[in-house]
Amino acid sequence: MKHLSGLDATFLHLETPEMPMHVGSLNVLDLPKGYKGDFYEDAKAFMASRIHLADVFTRKLALMPFDMSNPVWVDDDDIDIDYHVRHITLPKPGTNRQLQQYVARLHSTLIDRSRPMWEFFIIDGLQSGQVALYTKVHHAGIDGQAGVEVGKAIFDLEATGRVVKPPRSRPRSNGYQLGMAELATAALRNTAQQYVKLFKMAPAIARAIGGLAKPDEKAADKAAAAAPKKFNLFAPRTSLNVSITNQRTFAGRTISLAETKHIAKHFGVSLNDVVLGTVAGALRHYLADNNELPAKPLVAGVPVSLREAGDQTANNQASMILVSLATDITDPVQRLKAINTSSNASKSTMKRFKAVILDDFPTFAAPWLMSGIASMVGRSGIVNLLPPAANVAVSNVAGAPFPMYFAGALVTCYYPVSIASHGTALNVTVQSYNGRMDYGLIACRRAVPDITEIGDYLLAEHKLLMALTEKHPAAAGATAAPKPVAAPAPQEKEEAKAVAPARKPATRKKAPVKAVAAKKKAPAKAVPVKAAAAKKAPAKKAAAKKAAPRPAARKAAASPRAAAA
Repeated sequence: MKHLSGLDATFLHLETPEMPMHVGSLNVLDLPKGYKGDFYEDAKAFMASRIHLADVFTRKLALMPFDMSNPVWVDDDDIDIDYHVRHITLPKPGTNRQLQQYVARLHSTLIDRSRPMWEFFIIDGLQSGQVALYTKVHHAGIDGQAGVEVGKAIFDLEATGRVVKPPRSRPRSNGYQLGMAELATAALRNTAQQYVKLFKMAPAIARAIGGLAKPDEKAADKAAAAAPKKFNLFAPRTSLNVSITNQRTFAGRTISLAETKHIAKHFGVSLNDVVLGTVAGALRHYLADNNELPAKPLVAGVPVSLREAGDQTANNQASMILVSLATDITDPVQRLKAINTSSNASKSTMKRFKAVILDDFPTFAAPWLMSGIASMVGRSGIVNLLPPAANVAVSNVAGAPFPMYFAGALVTCYYPVSIASHGTALNVTVQSYNGRMDYGLIACRRAVPDITEIGDYLLAEHKLLMALTEKHPAAAGATAAPKPVAAPAPQEKEEAKAVAPARKPATRKKAPVKAVAAKKKAPAKAVPVKAAAAKKAPAKKAAAKKAAPRPAARKAAASPRAAAA
């Protein structure tokens, strides 16, 4: 028996039919050359031999009497692998868009809480001949970084796999669930421990809160000095900030990791800042299409990991910061710099509180209360009236920098599929994998019916930032531009074709600018280079004679006193 922390349980209590609280991923797999078997059966056998490597696959919930406290995790010794690993065949022609739409439908359904809270789907029928793997696991069991650790249990570094030691045999328990008295006793004991922990941390929490009134010692650095003087308590309202339904829409896009790193180094910002800048540019274009772009900058809710290095516990250890997306700034480079400033300021504040942020807190009588409030807020429409704290959720997870295999098939992509919530109908999660930055966009279908347009704008914004690295001076320590990335996998070629320029109105606006620029440059090109150089030569010599210092002046310029002056 293992108690859920207060943060883990919150994902259970806030879950409603309109707001499922599970996370997942979409992987497209290359089957081994000459493969003739049944991959679904192979995948089932593969998972059956691996589920003991991660607790999330073998534990289920045991609810407390009257929901007076958080549930506990208990071992399930009767796992139905046919239920957890399922098979789907796409209708013809099996396009990439069909695959993403099907994943959106699968992601909109709740996970059965009476079983271990995970589901895998093997999807074939793709026109590329590849096979897809869609996974979903309840957020009560893992956060983004813990999900990477779970991935290590089911993925291999070689197509041949690795030898996995079978689990030790254990005697089966007699009862399907724990007894009421046992659960009640465990609940009281755990609640008491939580209150003791909170009492011990009270002085540290008070010091952290009091520290906000004092100036930070590091406030003299550039980031703090450039921080905005005004702090907007709420984000501007947009069409993304509404109550959501249980219907989802999904899009996946891929950007080069090397190019993203190059942009970050060139402009002297972080990799995460470039991700936020790319999302900001895409949303700016998307909202401007329908004249919805607010005058105030959009705000992103960005999860921040609280996990210590080497911690592989399958639970949630994260908090969230608010970062301005600076969508009120037209210039992409200046917008990126403003995002960097806002991000650094938020991270600085988070560091001061990190040691006292609780991921486990007393929740006696909270389950039924939180669930009732979540249901009321979602269905009453009050979210449509209250000002939002953030307009969009943006998360960046560091994944494997090398190729991985699932049941002998090569994993070609790793698109995250996260959570859309009331008031934040769009979630953009990015995971790096084998030289790629895979963007997964999940949203409420009613609020964001055209999510593919946002995906296309993401790619267009990235290309714009790459082009601007050639026009703007590089920051100190910047490196040369990376080589072009390899050709996309067959299933991604369709995605690349979808990267059309902006809409027609945007194209019309840009065309005259190019024409004017061409006219301005034309006269300069008509003048022969040698003739122009010959005409300027005498003038340069005369200027050089006038500017040449006398011997005494040269000595004075070389002296230390002159340099100091």
